[in-house]
Amino acid sequence: MAMKAKKLQPAKVEAIAAAKTTLEGGSDYIFTDYRGLTVEQISALRDQLREKNCSFKVVKNNFARVAFEEMEISMVADYLKGPTAIALASGDTNEIAKILYDFAKETPALQVKGGLIEKEVYDAAKLEAFSKLPGKKQLIAMIMSTINAPVQKLAATLQAYVDKKSEGGAAAE
Repeated sequence: MAMKAKKLQPAKVEAIAAAKTTLEGGSDYIFTDYRGLTVEQISALRDQLREKNCSFKVVKNNFARVAFEEMEISMVADYLKGPTAIALASGDTNEIAKILYDFAKETPALQVKGGLIEKEVYDAAKLEAFSKLPGKKQLIAMIMSTINAPVQKLAATLQAYVDKKSEGGAAAE
């Protein structure tokens, strides 16, 4: 829990408000340790994440902790230790996690600490398993193809019957 000073400094109050505004931009959060990454590597990662409408922000831990408390999210304090960058996701979070884990394989300096996804805390192992699941769009496509398959088979059977009838052959009743 963050310590609160007796006298609030205006600069810190503004910094906490800015952190809160930044953090409210996402619905899911993935916490990473970025120690050892170069500026070029962080920029490349940010570019990959930006394609998925995700931002990758470095926020001072104390400011982030207070901002999360003001947002009534207190279960992420364990991830706000050491150099921390936060991926702010608002769409398909498992795709964001997949990008982070793929990047971590190429660049071992990036370490995924954990995340908060749909109000549930994920540790690094659970988040890695989550990243291997298909995305929402892929799942919808799989369901639609499963639903559509019997209709396609029926249509093909009926079309074959019509084709056989039009050729003048005797169709089986």
